[in-house]
Amino acid sequence: MEKQEFLKKIETELKISKNSEYTIRNYLFFNSALLDFIKKNPDEITSDDVKSFMAENLSNKSSSSSILFLSALKYAYTNILDKDITSGIKRPKREKKIPIVLSREEVKKLIDAINNNKSRIMISMIYACGFRVSEIVNLKINDMEFSEKTGYVRQAKGKKDRIFNIPYSLFEQLKNYAEKQKQLGNEFLFAGPRGRLSTRNIEKIVKKAALKAGISKRVTPHTLRHSFATHLLESGTDIRKIQELLGHSDLSTTQIYTHISAEELKKVKSPLDSLNGQ
Repeated sequence: MEKQEFLKKIETELKISKNSEYTIRNYLFFNSALLDFIKKNPDEITSDDVKSFMAENLSNKSSSSSILFLSALKYAYTNILDKDITSGIKRPKREKKIPIVLSREEVKKLIDAINNNKSRIMISMIYACGFRVSEIVNLKINDMEFSEKTGYVRQAKGKKDRIFNIPYSLFEQLKNYAEKQKQLGNEFLFAGPRGRLSTRNIEKIVKKAALKAGISKRVTPHTLRHSFATHLLESGTDIRKIQELLGHSDLSTTQIYTHISAEELKKVKSPLDSLNGQ
């Protein structure tokens, strides 16, 4: 089997399994990269070839990159060629990084830096509801329940629907926008010229807005999700409620936000000050 046929089969399997655009893009990228590097047909690839690629291309990358690479290969080769070329290769432990979080002021600056109405509403919704970027691009007009001021993320990560609240400050704007999109015959709430927007398109919008707002941190759509969770936690929202809002199946995933933001740490007084009556 040659490379292009192999990649097409992988793409078909991923789409049938309803994997996200992010997963499809990355699985195809890593499988293609391995074949280009080793210069063999897929059925000739061995675990030694996998190790050679990792040593040459991933040794200075994050553990997450290596884990994603191995997951991409395992999925492709077990599903298409009925063999696991990753068996016996030890997976690195995933680093536990404290997520980058924007302050409330930075979030406001970011949103205010967006001139396009659709883009501004969309980015506001990512922060307001803690959406994954794959969830916002898949949000349909029919998923909105304006009479209840709620909406539904259908078949989110983990294949589980979840409810979200439409923020009061955005309600009228969003409702009017959705009505216009419906009149235009669009299925997706934030439609592009060819239907659904790409995740890369949203990443570019956020990056451009952060640059314009003068934010020096590395900002992605997921940064807004991290900020949503952290700001709720700072406001005293119960972590189990945050878990439900984020769509985490495991509470331990949500507990990363108990790292407590720098702003909260600044409020902690030294015990020495209490001794001196300050």
